[in-house]
Amino acid sequence: MEFQLAWRNLWRQPRRTWLTTGAMVFCNVILVFLVSLQLGMYQLMIDSSLRPFVGHLQVQHEDFLEGQKLRQVVPAAATVAADLRSNLQLETVSARGQAFGLASSEERSYGVAVVGVDPLFEPGVSSLPGLVRQGRYLESFDAQEAVVGALLAHNLRVGLGEEITILGSGRDGSFAAGVLTIVGFFESGISDLDRSALHIPLGAFQEIFAMESAGHSVVVTAPSLFEVDIVKQRVEQTIPSGGDLAVRDWNALEPGLRQAIQSDIASAWFMYAVLIVLVAFSVLNTQLMSVLERTKEFGVVMALGITPSRLGRVVLLETTLMGVIGAVLGMVLGVALLLAIGRTGIPLGSIEELAAQYNLPSVIYPRFSWIGLVAGPLMVMMGSICAALYPAFRLRRLEPVDAMRSA
Repeated sequence: MEFQLAWRNLWRQPRRTWLTTGAMVFCNVILVFLVSLQLGMYQLMIDSSLRPFVGHLQVQHEDFLEGQKLRQVVPAAATVAADLRSNLQLETVSARGQAFGLASSEERSYGVAVVGVDPLFEPGVSSLPGLVRQGRYLESFDAQEAVVGALLAHNLRVGLGEEITILGSGRDGSFAAGVLTIVGFFESGISDLDRSALHIPLGAFQEIFAMESAGHSVVVTAPSLFEVDIVKQRVEQTIPSGGDLAVRDWNALEPGLRQAIQSDIASAWFMYAVLIVLVAFSVLNTQLMSVLERTKEFGVVMALGITPSRLGRVVLLETTLMGVIGAVLGMVLGVALLLAIGRTGIPLGSIEELAAQYNLPSVIYPRFSWIGLVAGPLMVMMGSICAALYPAFRLRRLEPVDAMRSA
């Protein structure tokens, strides 16, 4: 009976009901679209930032993240990577070495980050092998060759097939030097990386910097971001305990990226909260008017024995029904909007340069998200029900005789 009363009362003023429900629908469509777009952008930002170099996980010396010193190594890095590939049943595991040195051509010299990689497995953990615009990527484990960033090649004024000299300090304190042939140029879209990095085979890196079989990290890329924690636990179980190695996920490796996402989430949800509060006040106004105009009717039914708490439940049920209608229509229209815009994408326009810092494309395509589909409409419904609590509790102070005397 309460449901029938609530449904009947809801359509006593259909125009007012549809106006209030329309506000809910509009708010839900905006939230479904924006939250899905926001979550999709975060995932794209994380993948685009991690794929060129960092990966999802890295096994490092426990002090390497802070010190970045040549002697802070992973012993037998290639063997550790092979063990992880076997135990994790993942091919996306690769050993690396990392050092700083001076790259010199016939005309110029620049400070560079020299990265030693395993050419066979590096394509599984990094997108750089697929970003070679001229020439080819590395092929042999111990060849004396290099792939350099396009901006670095421009600064050094070198071309394909030419040689550069790498100078630095070895792990044992010796003088490190090597002559490498340039076989390719990569363009990652991250100017700092393209300006300062070069990749060489891990075997050549170990020879030049007197590393023996050691490296500085073992990079692991999980099948998806949602499986990083599971893969991290398995890696920690595989790494021998009691050593000086640490397993770090992308949150520890790139804290600035996480902070940027958290800051954006906080500002975005503040805006969403303002929108939800506006809808809640619209519901409060509608339900308060509905209660006030039915005061005499409430007095009559209370005189017949209906309790104020039951009348309050009817008012809350009316609001819940409006919330359900608004949520269903909002989710349907929100998904339709996502599918429509998902075909053409959203050009970034004036913020394209800012997006390039995170290696984002110039056009963003929204991605469907169950969290984005449910979170917004659920919060709107909860906010509406909370707004209807005041009119419902107001009925508790209603006296039947006074109510029937009201106009």
